[in-house]
Amino acid sequence: MPNVMLRRSDDGQLLFYVAKKDLEETVVSVETDTDDAWGGTIELSDGSRYFIEPISPRPDFPTTLRFNRA
Repeated sequence: MPNVMLRRSDDGQLLFYVAKKDLEETVVSVETDTDDAWGGTIELSDGSRYFIEPISPRPDFPTTLRFNRA
């Protein structure tokens, strides 16, 4: 269950960073992305997937959250 830092890039894309793996990828899709809830299965630009139980309300970015590999 890695700690993941999520932040917005200068062009507004959501970036997913895992320090222990030195992995930084763009988030391609988020299963649940509303003002009331955010999370579920997250797909990255390299095709990998991670999961976080939807949290309410949507977090402010940048933030650090714990994800599971999906």
